[in-house]
Amino acid sequence: MSEEFYRIKRMPPYVIAEVNAMRHAARQAGRDIIDLGMGNPDQPPPQHVIDKLCEVAAKPDAHGYSQSKGIPGLRRAQANYYQRRFGVELDPEREVVVTMGSKEGLSSMATAISAPGDVILAPSPAYPIHTYGFMIAGATIRSVPTTPDENYWKALDNAMAYTVPRPTVLVVNYPSNPTAETVDLDFYERLVAWAKRNEVWVLSDLAYSELYYDGKPTRSILEVPGAKDVAVEFTSMSKTFSMAGWRIGFCVGNPTLIAALTRVKSYLDYGAFTPVQAAACAALNGPQDVVEQNRARYQHRRDVMVESFTRAGWAIPNPPASMFTWAKLPPGFEHMGSLEFSKQLLQEAGVAVAAGVGFGEEGEGYVRIAMVENEQRIRQAARNIKKFLSDHAR
Repeated sequence: MSEEFYRIKRMPPYVIAEVNAMRHAARQAGRDIIDLGMGNPDQPPPQHVIDKLCEVAAKPDAHGYSQSKGIPGLRRAQANYYQRRFGVELDPEREVVVTMGSKEGLSSMATAISAPGDVILAPSPAYPIHTYGFMIAGATIRSVPTTPDENYWKALDNAMAYTVPRPTVLVVNYPSNPTAETVDLDFYERLVAWAKRNEVWVLSDLAYSELYYDGKPTRSILEVPGAKDVAVEFTSMSKTFSMAGWRIGFCVGNPTLIAALTRVKSYLDYGAFTPVQAAACAALNGPQDVVEQNRARYQHRRDVMVESFTRAGWAIPNPPASMFTWAKLPPGFEHMGSLEFSKQLLQEAGVAVAAGVGFGEEGEGYVRIAMVENEQRIRQAARNIKKFLSDHAR
């Protein structure tokens, strides 16, 4: 009996899990590890959201199967959010589906719209689901850059001209995980025109829609007139409301893609727990000052991290959005590669970061650093790193 399963063979070892396992082992051994590796919010959700969860969970009739596509009230709440935030009108019935986080939504969409042999355009470096969701479905990936400059457009045009079969789907992710790069509305206008001209579906991952800084809000591809002809967008409650473990997200936009995703999900799941969906309604419909507070908290952490790490001898970029900074390995450490550097930083400095190579080969030479510890812990990480750099300079 073969143990070489088709889809498992297409998946390399999950590099990020390697450092996570080391972090877990170190903590089990009693070491204090400052975890800047995983994008796991350290704050609880707003109290009124937790209260709504408890209120609905106390109802005897709230524990049966839910609607796979999401309860109507939650789909309306998401449509209202898009109207408030982006000025985009959505039909809650045909253009909104609830997902179990954006990660599940993206993987189910890959299953719904791709077949073995299809070619998908995805960024590199990229959050792993942007590529492996499609690879698991049997498709082939052609990488394009993340940086939205003229090289990006040249890569897209080359992919269409020289790839057989022609690509059918393009994945975009801004603010980018892992690079934190952002785009303006002009970029999306050009992208929609390109997608229509080349008959390519666009999947936009906007998971970090509300983590923007310096008063520069992120934009949605759906703000472009006619974008719903070719595009859908994924968002998530995970970062906006610190609800990562609740697993609630959305896909909105093109009705054909929404219908395909909804149909596949109807076979795969029964939808999120109804009290969780009701609590998500409370988050979207309730006071939004908590979103501002969350954003301000991450911006302050960003400023502390950039300042303290730079003083420690490791100059890191100042990200305009997301909860990450994408940093080159410190001078003199390039030869290690990102995975070995991450391992040594964990072992010797007690600081966990995510190795860039875990986000694709273009991520080699970088690490992703998450702003998921408080300011005191970030400053402690900088002190540990300063000693680590000094010890290796001897």
